[in-house]
Amino acid sequence: MTHKLFLKLCLIIATSLVIVFYFLNLLTSKTEEGMSYLSLEDKQTLISWGAQAEQLHLSGDKIALDNWLAALQKQENTWMVVAAFSIENIAGETLKSEYYQGYNLGRNVDWKIHLYFDRNPVMQMPFSDKKTSLLIYLPSRMRPGAYWQYTQVTLQIIIPAILLIFLSYLLYRYIMTPLIQLKTATRDFSKGNFTVSAKKMMGERNDEFSELAITFDQMAARIGEQITSQRQLIADLSHELRTPLTRLDIALNNENSLLNPSKNIERIDRESKQIRKLVEDTLSLAWLENEQPELQQEALELIDLLDVLIEDAKFEFPDRDISCQLPDSALIENSSHRAAGQALENVLRNALRYTPKGKKVSVSVVEKSDLFQVNIIDQGPGVPEQYLETIFKPFFRVDSSRAANSDSFGLGLALAKRQLAAIRATIKSKNIEPEGLCMTISFPKE
Repeated sequence: MTHKLFLKLCLIIATSLVIVFYFLNLLTSKTEEGMSYLSLEDKQTLISWGAQAEQLHLSGDKIALDNWLAALQKQENTWMVVAAFSIENIAGETLKSEYYQGYNLGRNVDWKIHLYFDRNPVMQMPFSDKKTSLLIYLPSRMRPGAYWQYTQVTLQIIIPAILLIFLSYLLYRYIMTPLIQLKTATRDFSKGNFTVSAKKMMGERNDEFSELAITFDQMAARIGEQITSQRQLIADLSHELRTPLTRLDIALNNENSLLNPSKNIERIDRESKQIRKLVEDTLSLAWLENEQPELQQEALELIDLLDVLIEDAKFEFPDRDISCQLPDSALIENSSHRAAGQALENVLRNALRYTPKGKKVSVSVVEKSDLFQVNIIDQGPGVPEQYLETIFKPFFRVDSSRAANSDSFGLGLALAKRQLAAIRATIKSKNIEPEGLCMTISFPKE
């Protein structure tokens, strides 16, 4: 497990959250700063009040100035005063000229007003002499950021929630898309589409979901092969059973059966044995194909096994010659005596069956670096090139060129190939000039 999906999700979530909160912080700062200044209209109003106060101050009419300030205070429900400021040098060097002007008793109308202050600030409109100013508590109607609380809730709660919901939706889509594709592939497979490919649906995706899709495809391919094989096996078995069953019916219903019952019983016995062998071989083949077992259980001396099989074959086919080229020993680790024996026997019997009387079957063992190679060569009619692989399929017989006798159902080579596969061995066929077929069986040493 590579945890690619975990890393991707961590990267997506971490990057997205960093970006979201960075821009939210930036947006909050910009919004707060933009809302922290007086509006242009309020600035003009304060400046005009400062100009009026200066004009009344310069006229020398203090009563008129007091009345104007009182009226404006009542109107705006605030506090206002005209104040002068003087600097006295008590000790040390003389203050520089800039300290005698530009002093601040309040905030300039162009300054930022912090929204988080509870009290309104004191605003200062300096007169032209730079020593006197109009001071006023900023009227509440002029306080900037009237909607700051709502804006703050929007920026800190609503917008983050919307962005996180959107991110969750993207992650949901990212995770659900392959699951939906797997669901579609499963539905198609359940409807009989055994060639469906979940990995192909996911395209270039490379994470745990793609690994799951590959596993699904492998499972689907194997199950599809098993179902198709079973269907074909049942159809072929039904076809092969018809002939011996028909002969049984004929033997049972033949009018001559009463005249010669022993011959009829012999016929029935032979046909029943054929049916039993056909059913047993078919069941063995179905088990090997469905279970695909590994039968590497024991050490096997290949030469001893071949000696026994060749001896039995000479007894069964006395009219064929069997020549051998075998080494003294060929020990195979992790194999199965039964599986190897049945496979070799099927191949050897098949070679003898299709070799004409008086002809020869050659058996040789060649040792290579990591395997033993068994070659079984007959002198039969051979097999057309296009059927060299097909002959290993169940119930397949090349009747036109290798006339099968009545005891053969075309299961021997199919069983042999699957038994050999269970012990990691392989079998191949090729034609030999001028005539004959060579079966090459390769057994790994370990």
